[in-house]
Amino acid sequence: MSRRILVAGVGNIFRGDDGFGPAVVRRLEQAPLPEDVTLRDFGIRGIHLAYELVDGYDLLVLVDAVDRQAVPGSLFVIEPDLSGAGEAAGSMLDAHDLAPQAVLSLVPVLGGRLGRVLVVGCQPESVADGMGLSAPVAACLGQAAELVRRLVGEPQETVAVHGERRG
Repeated sequence: MSRRILVAGVGNIFRGDDGFGPAVVRRLEQAPLPEDVTLRDFGIRGIHLAYELVDGYDLLVLVDAVDRQAVPGSLFVIEPDLSGAGEAAGSMLDAHDLAPQAVLSLVPVLGGRLGRVLVVGCQPESVADGMGLSAPVAACLGQAAELVRRLVGEPQETVAVHGERRG
């Protein structure tokens, strides 16, 4: 059975560790992924991600900096609650600065359907203005890329995620 998977890196490379998602995508580009996986760096173009999701994917793996009040460089796999998707569509004030939750909420409004969504997140040390990742976040890029590879390499039904995992 054919499946469609999107791995989407999001974040602002001009805000320190917020560039985690794009950095993981660059790392993932170094080796082939399964044929059914589309890999894209959306950066801060949340509206483009929303329109891409309208095309329909069985699984979205969103890679982003996520503040969970943990040690910088900690990795998480989170399966967000999408029960309210479509309700926050009025949040589209700045099409280039949509938070991931707003992007996901916009998809049903645009006529799309969300499949399963997993977030591979990293605790940032700093998201202050400036380019470059902090040492703890840069050090976990390889581990984050391998985590994404595991998630997209397994059949969707076998990827069990309950709340979040630290890795």
